[in-house]
Amino acid sequence: MKRRAILQGLATLPVLPLISACSGNKTAANTPAAVTVQPLNKPHEEWRGLVSPSAYKVLFEEDTEPPRSSALNYEDRDGIFICAACYLPLFDSAHKYESGTGWPSFTQPIAGHMQTKRDFRMIMPRTEYHCARCEGHQGHVFNDGPPPRGERWCNNGLALRFVAKGEKLPALRG
Repeated sequence: MKRRAILQGLATLPVLPLISACSGNKTAANTPAAVTVQPLNKPHEEWRGLVSPSAYKVLFEEDTEPPRSSALNYEDRDGIFICAACYLPLFDSAHKYESGTGWPSFTQPIAGHMQTKRDFRMIMPRTEYHCARCEGHQGHVFNDGPPPRGERWCNNGLALRFVAKGEKLPALRG
């Protein structure tokens, strides 16, 4: 019985990406406020001149930076973390914590400012999230965070910029 279940499970692995692509399950994180963010209809290629080449790879080619490579891991001032491409505020520093993973981690995003989708690139499904405005890839959300929500929003530092409390947020760009 166990052998049959394992073989059946292995047989479905090649079609998992197709199931994800066909399901169209791109949903808003924290849906109630999601309607307040107007998505841009800007081709990803147009962001290339506005962000660094390494940030472009993360944001628009869904790359992942090496762990412990971002100075934002050590950013502990009060402030706001914004999308490195369009400058939409994504996280409040009050929700940042040290996860031990090597990437900036948060317990929750600013409501309505993220879009999520299923990601099957690592075979096991994960929840990937993007900026709701420019669709720039930020990272993945996991269910191993601290209470009360139990979420870990694991972000690429290259996909963020930090604005300290008291500093003016830059105007949204697009």
